[in-house]
Amino acid sequence: MSITSCVSTKYRHLVDSEVLRMAVLSNYFNLEEITTARKVSAAVINISGRQRMLSQRSAFFCMRLVCSQNAAERAKLRGNLLQAIALMDKSHRDLINTHSSNLLSPPSPTVKAMYFEGPLYLDKQVREYIHRIKALMQVPDAELSLENPDLKYIIAAAGDELLAAFDAVVSQYQQESEIEQFEIDLKQVELYQESCAATSKAETQAAEIDRALRELKQTQAQLMHSEKMSSIGALMASIVHEINNPVSFIHGNSIHAKTYTEDLLHLLCLYQEYNPNPCAKIKETIAEIDLDFLVKDLPKVMSSMQIGAERIREIVKSMGSFSRTDNSKMTQCDLHDSIDSTILILRNRLNAKTDRPDIQIIKNYEKLPGVECYAGQINQVFMNLISNAIDALDETAQNQPNAALKIYIRTEVAGSDRVRVRITDTGGGMTAEVKERMFEQFFTTKAIGKGTGLGLSIVYKILVENHRGTLRCESEAGKGTEFIIELPVEQI
Repeated sequence: MSITSCVSTKYRHLVDSEVLRMAVLSNYFNLEEITTARKVSAAVINISGRQRMLSQRSAFFCMRLVCSQNAAERAKLRGNLLQAIALMDKSHRDLINTHSSNLLSPPSPTVKAMYFEGPLYLDKQVREYIHRIKALMQVPDAELSLENPDLKYIIAAAGDELLAAFDAVVSQYQQESEIEQFEIDLKQVELYQESCAATSKAETQAAEIDRALRELKQTQAQLMHSEKMSSIGALMASIVHEINNPVSFIHGNSIHAKTYTEDLLHLLCLYQEYNPNPCAKIKETIAEIDLDFLVKDLPKVMSSMQIGAERIREIVKSMGSFSRTDNSKMTQCDLHDSIDSTILILRNRLNAKTDRPDIQIIKNYEKLPGVECYAGQINQVFMNLISNAIDALDETAQNQPNAALKIYIRTEVAGSDRVRVRITDTGGGMTAEVKERMFEQFFTTKAIGKGTGLGLSIVYKILVENHRGTLRCESEAGKGTEFIIELPVEQI
């Protein structure tokens, strides 16, 4: 369940239960008992809500800490994190230890089980979450990165398991509170009016929280995407710059070296022809170096070196094309070049491994016009989709060792002003539930540390929002997955 849906469901549950409670009450209790019960419920819900807010706040501070380049800001963020986890720890202790607050009643056996037993183990989750934040804060500034395992755990937990556990406990507190207050007298007009006001306030708060969480998720996604693309672009540009000059020297001189080698070998043949009986020392050296083999193999060596230099130049060219990050204006882009560059960058992942054979790329290109787009963003789209296809095939190979591992890439003209790209894999496909949620931010089916849940949401944003394109997915469990991209040729 997503963060937004969790919060919205919680407040809808509050409103519905309030109406139900007021409709069926029949017994009469005095106002002091009613007020006390409400104070206990409000305190528990407020502390639980503070836990949820602090987990999200601390995750956001962790992201800012890793992404910030300012030492002073990082120091301030570390201080903010210390305060947040201290409050989180205190709130947690308040909920499970009744002596920490005079207002709280002892937690029920059900609530205790949710804290200390499976499947939630909320106490363990909270302590692990705080431990991970403390571990991240111990990392020196120079070693902070988006690949830090503690950061990945924090982001994943804050948006998935930990949040779901908080909501489950809050829901349980609410249900128990409803049972305790089910005997409130319907005749208490004043109580009814207060309840209506509280319901209205809860709806307003729910709307505000929904909006704030959407903004937080969007900010987190943009920060992670911008930092990732900036780092990749800068790294590749630096590598291309460092490699390009020496490779050019090797490639340029290999042609001359091949010519010189052929000339020297020709001269050697002439020496052998006109001086067939050299001295004993020369004969000894000829035998030592195996001259006949050397004469045959040297041209092959020079040819192999020239082919290798050409191969390195292709890789450097592809890296230079992929590292384009100037998205200030749109340019005409050859989609085939973008796809080929991406495949070349990912070639190492396509090669055979100890536990699976090669992944085959089968291309079927039609002639396409140039497409007006942000080239760097389109490269990122192909990178994410092809990488996901490789991940799906890796998983398939683990479960079905003899499965065919193929990725089909087909391009075609889709009408007078649009082009279409189909990327199809022979992996395990998706269930209907996964397919429905695959474009949600932070939703992922991969293990912690192997995915952020941002790839497809970023792809969707690039294609639909930034390029007026479309992105569709056709998939069934066990039958592979096909992503269908359509882009306009010109952006109006």
